[in-house]
Amino acid sequence: MAEIIPLRGWRYNQELSNSIQDLTSPLFDVVSLKQREALYQNSYNSIHLSVPQGTFPAKEAAQLLQTWKTEGILKQDYLPGIYVYYQYFRLPGSEQEHCRKGFMCQIKAYDWDEQVLLRHENTIPASVNDRIDLLTETQLQVSPTHGLYTDPDFLLEKYMDESIQAPLHESEDYQGVRDVVAVIQDAAAVREFIRVLKDKQVLLADGHHRYESSLQYRKASRAANPDHTGTESYNYHFIYLTNTEGCDLRILPTHRLFRHLPLSSEEFLSKIAAYFTIIPLADPFDLNEIIIGKKWAFGLYLRGKPYKIRLKTEVHADISWPLPAVVKELDLTVLHYFVLEKILGISQEAQRTSTEIQYIRNFAECLSRVDHEEAEVAFITNGVTIEQVKTVCYSGALMPQKSTFFYPKVISGFVFSSIKQNEFYLEVSPCL
Repeated sequence: MAEIIPLRGWRYNQELSNSIQDLTSPLFDVVSLKQREALYQNSYNSIHLSVPQGTFPAKEAAQLLQTWKTEGILKQDYLPGIYVYYQYFRLPGSEQEHCRKGFMCQIKAYDWDEQVLLRHENTIPASVNDRIDLLTETQLQVSPTHGLYTDPDFLLEKYMDESIQAPLHESEDYQGVRDVVAVIQDAAAVREFIRVLKDKQVLLADGHHRYESSLQYRKASRAANPDHTGTESYNYHFIYLTNTEGCDLRILPTHRLFRHLPLSSEEFLSKIAAYFTIIPLADPFDLNEIIIGKKWAFGLYLRGKPYKIRLKTEVHADISWPLPAVVKELDLTVLHYFVLEKILGISQEAQRTSTEIQYIRNFAECLSRVDHEEAEVAFITNGVTIEQVKTVCYSGALMPQKSTFFYPKVISGFVFSSIKQNEFYLEVSPCL
Protein backbone atom coordinates (compact mmCIF):
# COMPACT_ATOMS: atom_id res chain seq x y z
CA MET A 1 0.00 0.00 0.00
CA ALA A 2 2.19 2.86 1.29
CA GLU A 3 5.12 3.62 -1.00
CA ILE A 4 7.98 5.32 0.80
CA ILE A 5 11.38 6.30 -0.56
CA PRO A 6 14.59 7.65 1.00
CA LEU A 7 15.72 11.20 0.49
CA ARG A 8 18.91 13.18 0.19
CA GLY A 9 18.10 15.68 2.89
CA TRP A 10 19.18 19.29 2.85
CA ARG A 11 20.80 20.23 6.17
CA TYR A 12 22.68 23.15 7.68
CA ASN A 13 26.41 22.99 6.99
CA GLN A 14 28.64 21.49 9.67
CA GLU A 15 29.85 24.83 11.02
CA LEU A 16 26.32 26.11 11.61
CA SER A 17 24.85 22.80 12.73
CA ASN A 18 27.17 22.75 15.72
CA SER A 19 24.61 25.19 17.17
CA ILE A 20 21.55 23.46 15.71
CA GLN A 21 19.34 24.51 18.63
CA ASP A 22 19.66 28.12 17.38
CA LEU A 23 18.46 27.14 13.89
CA THR A 24 15.43 24.96 14.61
CA SER A 25 11.90 26.27 15.11
CA PRO A 26 8.40 25.10 16.12
CA LEU A 27 5.92 24.03 13.46
CA PHE A 28 4.17 26.87 11.65
CA ASP A 29 0.79 26.19 13.29
CA VAL A 30 2.05 26.10 16.89
CA VAL A 31 4.75 28.79 16.91
CA SER A 32 3.59 31.78 18.94
CA LEU A 33 3.99 35.39 17.84
CA LYS A 34 6.50 35.94 20.65
CA GLN A 35 8.52 32.91 19.55
CA ARG A 36 8.48 34.10 15.94
CA GLU A 37 9.82 37.52 16.80
CA ALA A 38 12.67 36.00 18.79
CA LEU A 39 13.54 33.45 16.09
CA TYR A 40 13.48 36.06 13.32
CA GLN A 41 16.48 37.73 15.00
CA ASN A 42 18.69 34.85 13.82
CA SER A 43 19.07 35.39 10.08
CA TYR A 44 19.72 31.65 9.50
CA ASN A 45 16.89 30.23 11.59
CA SER A 46 14.52 27.87 9.76
CA ILE A 47 11.56 30.09 10.72
CA HIS A 48 12.48 32.21 7.66
CA LEU A 49 11.52 29.26 5.45
CA SER A 50 8.54 27.90 7.40
CA VAL A 51 6.85 31.18 8.40
CA PRO A 52 8.47 33.78 6.12
CA GLN A 53 7.98 37.51 6.51
CA GLY A 54 7.58 40.21 3.86
CA THR A 55 4.99 41.57 1.46
CA PHE A 56 5.24 38.42 -0.66
CA PRO A 57 6.44 35.91 1.95
CA ALA A 58 6.44 32.78 -0.22
CA LYS A 59 8.48 34.43 -2.99
CA GLU A 60 10.90 35.90 -0.46
CA ALA A 61 11.34 32.49 1.16
CA ALA A 62 12.18 31.01 -2.26
CA GLN A 63 14.80 33.70 -2.88
CA LEU A 64 16.31 33.18 0.56
CA LEU A 65 16.42 29.42 0.06
CA GLN A 66 18.34 29.81 -3.19
CA THR A 67 20.79 32.15 -1.48
CA TRP A 68 21.35 29.65 1.32
CA LYS A 69 22.00 26.89 -1.22
CA THR A 70 24.38 29.05 -3.27
CA GLU A 71 26.32 30.23 -0.21
CA GLY A 72 26.52 26.76 1.32
CA ILE A 73 24.35 27.56 4.34
CA LEU A 74 22.34 24.48 3.39
CA LYS A 75 23.97 21.44 1.80
CA GLN A 76 22.42 18.31 0.37
CA ASP A 77 23.61 14.98 1.78
CA TYR A 78 25.55 12.95 -0.75
CA LEU A 79 23.70 9.66 -0.21
CA PRO A 80 19.96 9.11 0.15
CA GLY A 81 18.75 7.74 3.44
CA ILE A 82 16.10 7.22 6.09
CA TYR A 83 16.43 9.92 8.78
CA VAL A 84 15.81 8.50 12.24
CA TYR A 85 14.27 10.94 14.72
CA TYR A 86 13.95 10.19 18.46
CA GLN A 87 12.33 12.57 20.95
CA TYR A 88 13.02 12.09 24.66
CA PHE A 89 10.47 13.80 26.91
CA ARG A 90 8.72 13.91 30.26
CA LEU A 91 5.09 14.80 30.86
CA PRO A 92 4.21 17.55 33.38
CA GLY A 93 4.28 16.25 36.95
CA SER A 94 6.15 13.06 36.04
CA GLU A 95 9.81 12.06 36.31
CA GLN A 96 9.45 9.18 33.85
CA GLU A 97 11.32 9.74 30.60
CA HIS A 98 9.62 8.62 27.40
CA CYS A 99 11.14 8.18 23.95
CA ARG A 100 9.02 8.48 20.83
CA LYS A 101 10.82 6.68 18.03
CA GLY A 102 10.30 7.44 14.36
CA PHE A 103 11.91 8.11 11.02
CA MET A 104 11.65 10.66 8.20
CA CYS A 105 11.32 9.81 4.51
CA GLN A 106 9.22 10.64 1.46
CA ILE A 107 5.81 9.04 0.95
CA LYS A 108 3.64 9.00 -2.18
CA ALA A 109 1.00 11.73 -1.84
CA TYR A 110 -2.10 9.56 -2.01
CA ASP A 111 -5.52 11.06 -2.57
CA TRP A 112 -7.85 10.50 0.36
CA ASP A 113 -10.13 8.18 -1.60
CA GLU A 114 -7.24 5.80 -2.28
CA GLN A 115 -7.47 4.76 1.40
CA VAL A 116 -3.71 4.41 1.82
CA LEU A 117 -3.11 7.49 3.91
CA LEU A 118 -6.05 8.10 6.25
CA ARG A 119 -6.97 11.34 7.98
CA HIS A 120 -8.91 11.72 11.21
CA GLU A 121 -9.89 15.39 11.26
CA ASN A 122 -10.88 18.27 9.00
CA THR A 123 -8.54 21.01 7.84
CA ILE A 124 -9.02 24.77 8.07
CA PRO A 125 -8.99 26.17 4.47
CA ALA A 126 -6.98 29.35 5.10
CA SER A 127 -4.08 27.37 6.55
CA VAL A 128 -4.02 25.06 3.53
CA ASN A 129 -3.85 27.97 1.06
CA ASP A 130 -0.89 29.45 2.92
CA ARG A 131 1.04 26.17 2.71
CA ILE A 132 0.27 25.70 -1.00
CA ASP A 133 1.76 29.11 -1.85
CA LEU A 134 4.92 28.34 0.10
CA LEU A 135 5.36 24.87 -1.43
CA THR A 136 4.76 26.18 -4.95
CA GLU A 137 7.40 28.89 -4.65
CA THR A 138 10.11 27.03 -2.71
CA GLN A 139 9.51 23.42 -3.79
CA LEU A 140 10.85 22.61 -0.34
CA GLN A 141 9.14 20.72 2.45
CA VAL A 142 10.50 22.37 5.56
CA SER A 143 9.03 20.05 8.19
CA PRO A 144 7.54 16.56 7.99
CA THR A 145 3.96 15.71 8.77
CA HIS A 146 3.47 13.05 11.43
CA GLY A 147 2.10 9.70 10.27
CA LEU A 148 1.40 6.45 12.10
CA TYR A 149 1.86 2.89 10.90
CA THR A 150 1.11 -0.31 12.80
CA ASP A 151 3.84 -2.94 13.24
CA PRO A 152 3.34 -5.16 16.31
CA ASP A 153 6.57 -7.01 15.47
CA PHE A 154 8.70 -3.84 15.70
CA LEU A 155 10.71 -4.87 12.64
CA LEU A 156 12.33 -1.45 12.08
CA GLU A 157 13.24 -0.48 15.63
CA LYS A 158 16.49 -2.46 15.61
CA TYR A 159 17.79 -0.42 12.67
CA MET A 160 16.72 2.83 14.29
CA ASP A 161 18.18 1.95 17.70
CA GLU A 162 21.52 1.18 16.07
CA SER A 163 21.65 4.34 13.99
CA ILE A 164 20.73 6.67 16.83
CA GLN A 165 24.00 5.76 18.53
CA ALA A 166 25.76 7.98 15.96
CA PRO A 167 23.57 11.10 15.76
CA LEU A 168 23.84 13.85 13.19
CA HIS A 169 22.10 16.34 15.49
CA GLU A 170 21.18 16.49 19.15
CA SER A 171 19.56 19.41 20.93
CA GLU A 172 16.91 20.49 23.41
CA ASP A 173 13.91 22.29 21.95
CA TYR A 174 11.38 24.85 23.17
CA GLN A 175 9.23 22.06 24.67
CA GLY A 176 12.09 20.90 26.88
CA VAL A 177 12.33 17.81 24.66
CA ARG A 178 15.68 16.26 23.69
CA ASP A 179 15.69 15.74 19.92
CA VAL A 180 18.15 13.31 18.34
CA VAL A 181 18.47 12.82 14.57
CA ALA A 182 20.52 10.16 12.74
CA VAL A 183 20.55 8.73 9.22
CA ILE A 184 20.49 5.21 7.74
CA GLN A 185 22.15 5.09 4.32
CA ASP A 186 22.83 1.36 4.04
CA ALA A 187 20.91 0.27 0.93
CA ALA A 188 19.80 -3.09 2.38
CA ALA A 189 18.43 -1.43 5.51
CA VAL A 190 16.65 1.24 3.45
CA ARG A 191 15.02 -1.48 1.35
CA GLU A 192 13.75 -3.11 4.56
CA PHE A 193 11.97 0.12 5.56
CA ILE A 194 10.39 0.24 2.09
CA ARG A 195 9.36 -3.43 2.35
CA VAL A 196 7.76 -3.14 5.79
CA LEU A 197 5.68 -0.10 4.82
CA LYS A 198 4.51 -1.39 1.45
CA ASP A 199 1.60 -3.39 2.95
CA LYS A 200 0.64 -0.73 5.54
CA GLN A 201 -1.94 1.99 5.70
CA VAL A 202 -0.68 5.21 7.28
CA LEU A 203 -2.78 7.29 9.66
CA LEU A 204 -2.14 11.01 9.56
CA ALA A 205 -1.50 12.12 13.14
CA ASP A 206 -0.42 15.72 12.66
CA GLY A 207 0.16 18.01 9.69
CA HIS A 208 -3.16 17.69 7.87
CA HIS A 209 -2.70 21.17 6.36
CA ARG A 210 0.78 20.41 5.03
CA TYR A 211 -0.36 17.13 3.54
CA GLU A 212 -3.44 18.73 1.98
CA SER A 213 -1.18 21.35 0.40
CA SER A 214 0.92 18.56 -1.16
CA LEU A 215 -2.23 17.01 -2.60
CA GLN A 216 -3.33 20.31 -4.11
CA TYR A 217 0.17 21.00 -5.48
CA ARG A 218 0.28 17.50 -6.98
CA LYS A 219 -3.12 17.98 -8.59
CA ALA A 220 -2.12 21.28 -10.19
CA SER A 221 1.26 19.91 -11.35
CA ARG A 222 -0.31 16.80 -12.81
CA ALA A 223 -2.86 18.87 -14.75
CA ALA A 224 -0.04 20.98 -16.20
CA ASN A 225 2.05 17.97 -17.23
CA PRO A 226 0.70 16.05 -20.28
CA ASP A 227 3.44 13.43 -19.77
CA HIS A 228 2.58 12.71 -16.13
CA THR A 229 3.78 9.26 -15.02
CA GLY A 230 3.30 9.31 -11.25
CA THR A 231 7.02 9.19 -10.51
CA GLU A 232 7.65 12.95 -10.69
CA SER A 233 8.89 14.77 -7.62
CA TYR A 234 5.57 16.52 -7.06
CA ASN A 235 3.98 13.15 -6.27
CA TYR A 236 5.81 12.85 -2.94
CA HIS A 237 5.47 14.26 0.55
CA PHE A 238 7.87 14.60 3.50
CA ILE A 239 6.69 12.52 6.47
CA TYR A 240 7.78 11.40 9.94
CA LEU A 241 6.49 7.91 10.73
CA THR A 242 6.01 6.33 14.15
CA ASN A 243 4.69 2.92 15.17
CA THR A 244 1.25 2.95 16.85
CA GLU A 245 2.34 -0.03 18.95
CA GLY A 246 5.08 1.97 20.67
CA CYS A 247 4.31 2.77 24.30
CA ASP A 248 5.40 6.42 24.10
CA LEU A 249 2.75 7.95 21.84
CA ARG A 250 0.98 10.74 23.71
CA ILE A 251 -2.08 12.79 22.71
CA LEU A 252 -2.90 15.90 24.73
CA PRO A 253 -6.25 17.73 24.68
CA THR A 254 -6.98 20.87 22.70
CA HIS A 255 -9.44 23.13 24.50
CA ARG A 256 -12.00 25.46 22.89
CA LEU A 257 -12.56 29.16 23.57
CA PHE A 258 -15.45 31.25 22.32
CA ARG A 259 -14.64 34.93 21.95
CA HIS A 260 -18.03 36.65 22.03
CA LEU A 261 -20.99 34.90 23.60
CA PRO A 262 -24.27 36.26 22.16
CA LEU A 263 -26.13 35.44 25.38
CA SER A 264 -26.09 36.48 29.00
CA SER A 265 -24.50 33.99 31.40
CA GLU A 266 -27.93 33.10 32.75
CA GLU A 267 -29.37 32.45 29.29
CA PHE A 268 -26.36 30.38 28.26
CA LEU A 269 -26.48 28.21 31.40
CA SER A 270 -30.22 27.73 30.89
CA LYS A 271 -29.62 26.40 27.38
CA ILE A 272 -26.73 24.24 28.60
CA ALA A 273 -29.01 22.73 31.23
CA ALA A 274 -31.29 21.34 28.50
CA TYR A 275 -28.53 18.92 27.48
CA PHE A 276 -26.01 18.79 30.35
CA THR A 277 -25.95 18.46 34.11
CA ILE A 278 -24.19 21.48 35.63
CA ILE A 279 -22.11 21.51 38.82
CA PRO A 280 -20.69 24.87 39.99
CA LEU A 281 -17.09 24.73 41.24
CA ALA A 282 -15.11 26.92 43.61
CA ASP A 283 -11.70 26.81 41.93
CA PRO A 284 -11.24 27.07 38.14
CA PHE A 285 -7.92 25.23 38.41
CA ASP A 286 -9.89 22.07 39.23
CA LEU A 287 -11.56 22.11 35.81
CA ASN A 288 -9.06 19.95 33.97
CA GLU A 289 -8.72 17.34 36.72
CA ILE A 290 -12.36 16.90 37.66
CA ILE A 291 -13.25 15.66 34.15
CA ILE A 292 -10.41 13.16 33.69
CA GLY A 293 -11.72 9.77 32.60
CA LYS A 294 -15.34 10.92 32.53
CA LYS A 295 -17.18 10.44 29.26
CA TRP A 296 -18.86 13.50 27.72
CA ALA A 297 -17.67 15.70 30.59
CA PHE A 298 -16.20 19.21 30.14
CA GLY A 299 -14.90 22.05 32.20
CA LEU A 300 -16.80 25.28 31.55
CA TYR A 301 -15.21 28.60 32.48
CA LEU A 302 -17.87 31.22 31.86
CA ARG A 303 -16.92 34.86 32.36
CA GLY A 304 -14.83 34.03 35.41
CA LYS A 305 -17.02 31.31 36.92
CA PRO A 306 -16.14 27.59 36.74
CA TYR A 307 -18.55 24.71 36.19
CA LYS A 308 -18.34 21.02 35.41
CA ILE A 309 -20.86 20.00 32.75
CA ARG A 310 -21.68 16.47 31.58
CA LEU A 311 -24.02 15.39 28.82
CA LYS A 312 -27.25 13.75 29.90
CA THR A 313 -27.06 10.20 28.56
CA GLU A 314 -30.59 10.21 27.20
CA VAL A 315 -30.00 13.15 24.82
CA HIS A 316 -26.95 11.66 23.09
CA ALA A 317 -29.20 9.91 20.56
CA ASP A 318 -30.35 13.35 19.35
CA ILE A 319 -27.09 13.88 17.43
CA SER A 320 -28.32 14.16 13.85
CA TRP A 321 -25.00 14.62 12.06
CA PRO A 322 -24.49 11.77 9.52
CA LEU A 323 -21.57 10.18 11.36
CA PRO A 324 -20.64 6.62 12.31
CA ALA A 325 -21.41 5.64 15.89
CA VAL A 326 -17.70 5.69 16.80
CA VAL A 327 -17.47 9.40 15.94
CA LYS A 328 -20.73 10.28 17.68
CA GLU A 329 -19.27 8.76 20.84
CA LEU A 330 -16.38 11.23 20.94
CA ASP A 331 -16.37 14.01 23.54
CA LEU A 332 -15.58 16.64 20.93
CA THR A 333 -18.47 15.58 18.71
CA VAL A 334 -20.77 16.08 21.70
CA LEU A 335 -19.30 19.52 22.39
CA HIS A 336 -19.39 20.69 18.78
CA TYR A 337 -22.92 19.41 18.18
CA PHE A 338 -24.80 20.37 21.34
CA VAL A 339 -22.93 23.55 22.29
CA LEU A 340 -21.55 25.05 19.09
CA GLU A 341 -24.40 24.09 16.77
CA LYS A 342 -27.52 23.61 18.88
CA ILE A 343 -26.90 26.35 21.45
CA LEU A 344 -24.68 28.86 19.64
CA GLY A 345 -26.11 28.28 16.18
CA ILE A 346 -22.85 27.59 14.30
CA SER A 347 -23.36 24.82 11.75
CA GLN A 348 -20.95 21.92 11.42
CA GLU A 349 -19.44 23.36 8.23
CA ALA A 350 -19.27 26.94 9.54
CA GLN A 351 -17.33 25.77 12.59
CA ARG A 352 -14.32 25.09 10.36
CA THR A 353 -13.95 28.76 9.42
CA SER A 354 -15.47 30.57 12.40
CA THR A 355 -13.24 33.27 13.85
CA GLU A 356 -15.16 33.10 17.12
CA ILE A 357 -13.73 29.69 17.99
CA GLN A 358 -10.15 29.47 19.21
CA TYR A 359 -8.15 26.30 19.85
CA ILE A 360 -5.81 26.42 22.85
CA ARG A 361 -3.65 23.61 24.20
CA ASN A 362 -2.52 25.21 27.44
CA PHE A 363 -5.06 24.92 30.26
CA ALA A 364 -3.78 27.91 32.25
CA GLU A 365 -3.81 30.06 29.11
CA CYS A 366 -7.51 29.25 28.62
CA LEU A 367 -8.33 30.57 32.07
CA SER A 368 -6.11 33.61 31.58
CA ARG A 369 -7.75 34.58 28.30
CA VAL A 370 -11.19 34.50 29.89
CA ASP A 371 -9.94 36.44 32.93
CA HIS A 372 -8.45 39.09 30.66
CA GLU A 373 -11.67 39.25 28.61
CA GLU A 374 -9.99 38.01 25.43
CA ALA A 375 -12.69 35.32 25.36
CA GLU A 376 -15.94 34.92 27.23
CA VAL A 377 -16.07 31.18 27.70
CA ALA A 378 -13.61 28.28 27.72
CA PHE A 379 -14.49 24.63 27.25
CA ILE A 380 -11.92 22.33 28.87
CA THR A 381 -11.71 18.89 27.25
CA ASN A 382 -10.19 15.46 27.73
CA GLY A 383 -7.73 14.14 25.16
CA VAL A 384 -8.63 11.39 22.70
CA THR A 385 -6.85 8.03 22.77
CA ILE A 386 -4.72 6.46 20.05
CA GLU A 387 -7.31 3.67 19.80
CA GLN A 388 -10.01 6.26 19.09
CA VAL A 389 -7.84 7.82 16.39
CA LYS A 390 -7.26 4.43 14.76
CA THR A 391 -10.94 3.50 14.91
CA VAL A 392 -12.07 6.80 13.39
CA CYS A 393 -9.46 6.62 10.62
CA TYR A 394 -10.45 3.09 9.66
CA SER A 395 -14.15 4.06 9.67
CA GLY A 396 -13.50 6.66 6.97
CA ALA A 397 -15.10 9.40 9.06
CA LEU A 398 -13.54 12.57 10.49
CA MET A 399 -13.28 14.07 13.92
CA PRO A 400 -13.95 17.78 14.47
CA GLN A 401 -10.98 19.97 13.52
CA LYS A 402 -8.16 20.29 16.07
CA SER A 403 -9.19 17.10 17.87
CA THR A 404 -5.71 15.82 18.60
CA PHE A 405 -2.44 17.27 19.82
CA PHE A 406 0.24 14.64 19.47
CA TYR A 407 3.03 15.40 21.93
CA PRO A 408 5.80 16.26 21.51
CA LYS A 409 5.62 18.19 18.27
CA VAL A 410 8.28 17.52 15.65
CA ILE A 411 10.75 20.34 15.12
CA SER A 412 11.56 22.17 11.87
CA GLY A 413 15.15 22.67 10.77
CA PHE A 414 16.95 19.37 11.26
CA VAL A 415 16.29 18.09 7.73
CA PHE A 416 14.61 19.70 4.70
CA SER A 417 13.20 17.75 1.75
CA SER A 418 13.35 19.14 -1.78
CA ILE A 419 10.85 18.27 -4.50
CA LYS A 420 12.75 20.16 -7.19
CA GLN A 421 12.92 17.71 -10.04
CA ASN A 422 16.69 17.59 -10.48
CA GLU A 423 17.36 17.41 -6.71
CA PHE A 424 14.63 14.84 -6.19
CA TYR A 425 15.94 12.33 -8.70
CA LEU A 426 19.36 12.57 -7.11
CA GLU A 427 17.64 11.66 -3.86
CA VAL A 428 16.08 8.41 -4.93
CA SER A 429 18.08 6.86 -7.78
CA PRO A 430 21.06 5.38 -5.88
CA CYS A 431 18.87 3.18 -3.63
CA LEU A 432 16.01 2.34 -5.99
